[in-house]
Amino acid sequence: MAEDSYGIKEAPEQVFTGGSEHVENDVKFDIKIDQRHAEIYAEALRQYPDEASIDKEAEKKLKRKLDRRILPLLGICYFFYYVDKTTLSYAAIFGIQSDLHLKGTEYSWLSSIFYFGWLFWSIPSNLIMQRCPPAYYLAFNIFMWGVLLMAQAAAKDFAGLTALRILSGAFEAIADPAFMLITSMYYTREEQPSRISAWYAWNGIGIAGGGLIGYGIGQIEGALRSWRYEFIVVGALCTFWSIVLFLLLPNSPTTFWGFSKQERLLMIARIRGNQTGIEHQRINWGQIKEAYLDYKTWLFVLFGFLGAIPNGGISNFSTLVIQGLGFDTLHTALLGIPQGVLVVIWIGLGALVNKYMPANSRTIVSALFMLPTIGGSLGFLLAPTNAYVGRLICFYLTGSYQASFVISLSLVTSNTGGQSKKMIVSGMVWFGSCVGNIAGPFFYKSEQAPSYHLGIGSLLVANVAEFVLFFVFRYAFKWENRRKEKVRAALRETGVITDNAEGLNATAFQNLTDKENPNFVYVY
Repeated sequence: MAEDSYGIKEAPEQVFTGGSEHVENDVKFDIKIDQRHAEIYAEALRQYPDEASIDKEAEKKLKRKLDRRILPLLGICYFFYYVDKTTLSYAAIFGIQSDLHLKGTEYSWLSSIFYFGWLFWSIPSNLIMQRCPPAYYLAFNIFMWGVLLMAQAAAKDFAGLTALRILSGAFEAIADPAFMLITSMYYTREEQPSRISAWYAWNGIGIAGGGLIGYGIGQIEGALRSWRYEFIVVGALCTFWSIVLFLLLPNSPTTFWGFSKQERLLMIARIRGNQTGIEHQRINWGQIKEAYLDYKTWLFVLFGFLGAIPNGGISNFSTLVIQGLGFDTLHTALLGIPQGVLVVIWIGLGALVNKYMPANSRTIVSALFMLPTIGGSLGFLLAPTNAYVGRLICFYLTGSYQASFVISLSLVTSNTGGQSKKMIVSGMVWFGSCVGNIAGPFFYKSEQAPSYHLGIGSLLVANVAEFVLFFVFRYAFKWENRRKEKVRAALRETGVITDNAEGLNATAFQNLTDKENPNFVYVY
């Protein structure tokens, strides 16, 4: 019995069956659906045996309802998620450095130390989420963000604030992977780029909102310094939103309240084409090993790293860069607003362009939106020192990389199968992101203020490398698809058809990795 490079054992007259049964004869898969949900998944496949059986109008209505119920919750959460991380940036212009007697690189360390907690806890947190109801686990972690953020208002020195920021980073480690997991549970691979863009765009709203919040808090004349109120207000809002998420965010398509049973069956059936499997709470250590040995995982880690170097610097030094162009404290806070608005526009444009491009254009669109940020960073570096307006515009242009990053996140959700492998790969993307965010602030040398040439230069180099990486992704996924087609062709020669309706149903919701599943097709 020959075994191909994907671990699929070939045998004559193999038959792929649907529901929660095993594939007959000698095709050996670990394909048991979580028994809590096996019956409803099998019922969904019986009622909707193929794509033609799905009523398109009913599906459109369901998608609109899903959008209303999921995207605002994730979007507003992402708003607080970004405001939370930039609170230190606004605290910097309201006097935290002098009040806490920060010296040398201590402010940069406060920016970076947050990600050490994230780095340490990112993988364990993802595996815990696999074992827990994801919405409840996310809500708990957000509640802790808020508590720890409010505690930072009481910090008396560098050491105390450092400890609180490490803990904050650990609890925030789950946010992006949880958002990506929830998106992949309810949306098809074709829909995921626009839905990820929808909630990630609140990142830009967070930049703009952070400016408004910062401006408003800057007007407070109370018993405390303005930067302490910044931590208290933002932390209180985070804890409130965690309660909203606990009550409203779904844990599973099978238990999503407010939807009829018929709608839940359709919800399940329409994502069969993802072929990535969902809702397997048992940790599969073989999948974890495969994740770490898969070269694509490390390409995703590199992607996270390169995308985070600009973010790590800009999220913590954008206010100081703008202030260095000659603006006072309150105007600096307000000038963060157009920066955020432009990020929303960039992300929206990215989603729109991707929607109307031919299939498998994600890497091309991502590369396209790297060009403005490359041009902006070059302009900022080369423009005369006194060209304040021109340099400000160039700095705003650097936000276009956000559109590329968002579209590329859908490559992770769309191209990884198997629940445990998804948890590891998703965690590793943000592991790479942590390293980039840790490194990013250290390129902004205090002695180079206000131009921060090394910091802007790091943004330029990282973005050029990321531009090249998108074409590496494109080649890798096309090469993997050619290998997959050879496997399917070999199986067809033995009389086994894997990619018809019956075969697709057999593998749709099983706990198969993208490498194990003969029906898996990578998107690029």
